[in-house]
Order: sequence, then C-alpha cells, then structure tokens
Amino acid sequence: RAMEHDRAIEVYDIIRTIRDPEKPNTLEELEVVTEGGVEVQEIGEEEYLVIIRFTPTVPHCSLATLIGLCLRIKLQRCLPFRHKLEIYISEGTHSTEEDINKQINDKERVAAAMENPTLREIVEQCVTEPE
Repeated sequence: RAMEHDRAIEVYDIIRTIRDPEKPNTLEELEVVTEGGVEVQEIGEEEYLVIIRFTPTVPHCSLATLIGLCLRIKLQRCLPFRHKLEIYISEGTHSTEEDINKQINDKERVAAAMENPTLREIVEQCVTEPE
C-alpha cells in the first residue's frame, strides 16, 4: 500500500505540470488533475495499473480528448516503472465522457492522433516542462 501511494504521488508529480492547451495554466492550477484522481495498483511484480481521472473545466470542453492525450503521452514518456495506463474523465463531468474515455484508451486512435503534425505540436507544447 505504501508503495502504491508513493507511485501515485510520483504519477501526480509528472502530470500536474502539463499545461492547458488554451490557457497559460497547468492542469493542477485549473484543478483538472488532482492528487485524489490518481490511483495506482500493483498488478504484477514491478508492474502497476495507473488510473487517472481528470475533470474538464466545463461539461462541454472541446479539448477534453486533447488533455487525455497529453496525460497519456507524458506518462508514457516519463513513468520510470512498468505500467498499464487507464485515463478517464471524472464521472458526470463531461457531456460526451463515454466517447472520450474510449478514444483516449484506444492505442490505435492515440497513435493516429500523434501522427497528425498539428496535434503533435500542441501536445508537445503542453507536456514540455518550462525551462
């Protein structure tokens, strides 16, 4: 349990500095991601299931899918341990939450999105740590 808690803090530290695609704020500052929205469960020897629940700033946020993509890309790059990643919109906080959850947890769709140069550039701007 202590190890899972430490891993959850580690995950939160990675995602809290992701910048919002439209605003100059981080996802932490906008309370899109919170420490309580990160769950880590050990699923094997040195392998963890990481579950992220995030809350878009408005129920019809058009950038919710993009935020989910930023969370996924940053964690895939930065997590120092073996993991499975599930990202969800907090229940009841978005009008198309089911569709978005499917999209951001679909490997093929994520790969296709990252092949789009415009989208990739936006993701890079959001996930790159400020100097």
